[in-house]
Amino acid sequence: MRSNNMLKLVAFDLDGTIGETIDMCIQAFRKAVSPYTGRSLSAEEIVQTFGLNEEGMIKKIAGEQWEPALHDFYAHYRAMHGLCTAPFDGIRELILKLKFRHIWVALVTGKGRESCAITLEQLAMTGLFDRIATGSPERSCKAEALRALRREYGLQPDELAYVGDAVSDVSACEEAGIRCLSAAWAQSAEVQRLERRNSGHVFLTVGALEEYLMQRL
Repeated sequence: MRSNNMLKLVAFDLDGTIGETIDMCIQAFRKAVSPYTGRSLSAEEIVQTFGLNEEGMIKKIAGEQWEPALHDFYAHYRAMHGLCTAPFDGIRELILKLKFRHIWVALVTGKGRESCAITLEQLAMTGLFDRIATGSPERSCKAEALRALRREYGLQPDELAYVGDAVSDVSACEEAGIRCLSAAWAQSAEVQRLERRNSGHVFLTVGALEEYLMQRL
């Protein structure tokens, strides 16, 4: 039997953690929403809306035109996903190893339900996670989702870890009272910022994360 300080559930972020999808999200957002604003949106403008799901992001920029813009976003996003049809090397295998060891595996993402479903389908990962929590159009809710996982599975704080690529993920984990394992293998990873914010828990490769996790099961 595992001792109480061993992991029983590992939750993963999606964009930038499971797959190289962040730039694709930005490009699809720009293509879909820019026509409704009359100008080409910058990447910085789009990134500033991260934390909300797509509905909330688009409402923030497109205003009253958000519904047709959201419809267009899903069409662009699905079409562009043909450029990303596999997760990062080793991620699927790591998840399967965790499940083989009877570790619960969850997905906690700021993405909306539909875009999350598109990505999991394109990456051939539909049905792989025990629980999936998606984002809100009103607020960033990762900390809330992580607390809900703790309650649902009856876990102590050190029995749950979250793997995410953003500095904001570190803050969400601190708010939820759990450890954050920073994924720094995507092209978009801000390695130096992650090292400053989450020193000792930044992983440059999926293999390094796997080694860390397997020592704590």
